[in-house]
Amino acid sequence: MKKIDGHFHLVRSLAGFNGKGAMNPLGNGQVVWDYDGSVIKLLPDGWGEDNFTIESALRVMDDHDVAKAVLLQGSLYGYQNYYAYQAVREHPDRFIGAFSVDPFSEHYMKIVQRYVEDLGFRAMKFEVSQGGGMHGYHMTTPFRLDTDPRVGRIFHFVNDYPGFVITVDYGDASQYSYQPEAIANLAKMYPKLDFVVCHLSFPNADHLDRLQNALEQWQPYSNIYTDISAIQDIEGETNFPFPRCQKDVALAKEILGAKRIIWGTDSPWSATFNSYEELATWLEQTNIFTPTELVNVLYNNAEKVYFKDAAIAAVKNTNDSALKN
Repeated sequence: MKKIDGHFHLVRSLAGFNGKGAMNPLGNGQVVWDYDGSVIKLLPDGWGEDNFTIESALRVMDDHDVAKAVLLQGSLYGYQNYYAYQAVREHPDRFIGAFSVDPFSEHYMKIVQRYVEDLGFRAMKFEVSQGGGMHGYHMTTPFRLDTDPRVGRIFHFVNDYPGFVITVDYGDASQYSYQPEAIANLAKMYPKLDFVVCHLSFPNADHLDRLQNALEQWQPYSNIYTDISAIQDIEGETNFPFPRCQKDVALAKEILGAKRIIWGTDSPWSATFNSYEELATWLEQTNIFTPTELVNVLYNNAEKVYFKDAAIAAVKNTNDSALKN
């Protein structure tokens, strides 16, 4: 069945950084953290020694009937904004990209303007989680997406661009970055923007009331979607086809409906815990969705949200000479 991976990462130059400090490549897909010297396997065998390139990504996608991928940014790899731009320019039929920026940097609005106006991006990723994102390395300046004036400047700016998407990873409920209510507030304030919450709000099948609370806050707003990437990692599940994850996704369907759920994998790292083949096929082994609903979750919803005609055209129409300005 044809698919769009709605949460995917390319890694041209590994530069991971979060509350643990910097990540350093060791080769063979492994990295070491400055924080404590711990070594993790970041890339599956055969995907790359210390990067995951456009060419490698296309091979993985072709091997698993993945027609397209949404290229998001993450502190785990370091922002790969320009490499995402290159991928979309070279393969607009296969990739669409989101950029990221740190709103605590001096020239953050110039960066936003460059990626939106000069390079044509129509999606932005906020990784604000304490565990892996901005709240982990801005400990003294916690912020909310719906009230912080720095972030507000970004929303005011991108609201002028039709079809713009804001993708958010705010971590789990143990982190002070967790703010599902902010997404509902933003969706109401900016009805022209689409919002995608990553990782189904970090579910826990033993505490479904928490997930239900988040989903019910979002339910009235048709411009809020969620991707279900990496929920296997979050649930600590390697038992295919992931019964705990099935409970989470079934609840999301019950409250949001099948047209607001986007399949994704959060690869490459997630494909070191469960194979990409398993991540790509697990929903087809369940009874959560009807065949029509499954087509929506695996392909149509991501196509509708991210691969808008305006977004594709904006990147195609950019001129590399803008990079010199």
